[in-house]
Amino acid sequence: MRLRSLTLACCSLTALALPVCGMAPHAALAVSHHHAPAAKATQASPAQPEPDDMIIAVVNSIPLTKRDVDNRGKLFALSTGLPVSDDLMARLRPQIIRQMIDEKLRTQEILSRHINIAPEQIAAAIENIEKRNGMTAGTLRNHLAQDGVSLTTLIDQLRVQIGWIQVLRQELGPRSRVSAGDIAQRQAALKREEGRTEYEISEIFVKVDDPRHAEEELAFTNTIIDELHKGAPFPIVAAQFSQSQTALDGGSMGWVQEDELDPSVVDIVRRMPVGVGAVSNPITVPGGFLIVTLNGKRIVGKEMGHMVNIRQAFIAFDAPLDPQHVTPQQEAALQKAMQIIQTTHNCEAMEAVNKAAGEKRPSDPGELPLERLNPQMQSVLAELPVGQVSRPMVSREGIDLLMVCSKTEKNFSNRSPSEIADQLMNERVEQAARQLDSDLHRRAMIDLHVKLKGA
Repeated sequence: MRLRSLTLACCSLTALALPVCGMAPHAALAVSHHHAPAAKATQASPAQPEPDDMIIAVVNSIPLTKRDVDNRGKLFALSTGLPVSDDLMARLRPQIIRQMIDEKLRTQEILSRHINIAPEQIAAAIENIEKRNGMTAGTLRNHLAQDGVSLTTLIDQLRVQIGWIQVLRQELGPRSRVSAGDIAQRQAALKREEGRTEYEISEIFVKVDDPRHAEEELAFTNTIIDELHKGAPFPIVAAQFSQSQTALDGGSMGWVQEDELDPSVVDIVRRMPVGVGAVSNPITVPGGFLIVTLNGKRIVGKEMGHMVNIRQAFIAFDAPLDPQHVTPQQEAALQKAMQIIQTTHNCEAMEAVNKAAGEKRPSDPGELPLERLNPQMQSVLAELPVGQVSRPMVSREGIDLLMVCSKTEKNFSNRSPSEIADQLMNERVEQAARQLDSDLHRRAMIDLHVKLKGA
């Protein structure tokens, strides 16, 4: 999702779902040689392109085709907003195949448990992606079509993500409920940790099935890092390719302490800069490789900041903005924005303005942690007096205006019971997911029609 970068995870585009790379390119089809009579030189006919319906693998009798794999690669390209070369897609391909085999196994498990994903759930996930990226309803379908990506590719990924969550809830059984005693125990542990450092980390986990043959996964991990350095958004890449359950939250692990991390990760994050987009080199951890980025760092028990309660009004353009060819409607939208700035002086009026403009974006996006917003938003809101409309913020889609309704100080290190419950549940879900994935692979019949190193 952002066309800036599409967030594709269900709970967070994905992270679109809204869910990076580097493997040996897929071997080309063998070139057939036709031998002419002895007096003539041997000539080779050109390699024929692989057909879209070519079967890449068969997973428990269900085929995975070249079309499936290519569409997932195109979805990645659209999600990151980066130009993706044929060479990069060739290097992506083996890991996409592995991921889609995992999804086939998960889909079969979802069906075997008679879990039904209602169309309304898929529609809600797509609507969430559009909202998170400031899109109007139906825009995502058009963006996908323009880039030659079938909407079915996204729907299939979302269906697996949503259904897998329900599978894991069943798998956990009674452990899917976090008790008051569990929360109290974690709160007591946090109290004992006051004064120690904790980190807000996001991760991308690349699974290694056979540690004796990890060269291809390491190459893939390094290519992920290359794409992140070029500007691919970390949450989107995590949503697309991380094989940890945190992929559903764009790779976010939340706030963790050193004793909750692998020692090799601790050694890295202690030296990483905070919040500047730095990403680690591949970190070897049990089960695979990890890439991390450090979003925040604080001392347990004290992290003072501010929560801002805002309202926004959004004036949509009738077409994407081209600064060299501004339309009359876009000029009128800017004039309207300037009028709103002069005549709107409270949050109730701001809500009314947004509703009159069609409420393309929510009037009340909820309380926001000021110090955790991106630098541009911080600069707009930090000095904005309560009840005053911000300067116009112009994007390709329209003009956004913001107003601060209230600003309060908060100690962010105090985790609420719900935040603690979420963390405990995430830990349990991650453990259950890895165990179940392992069991599904052990029982599966997988026939690879392409050669994957180490497979």
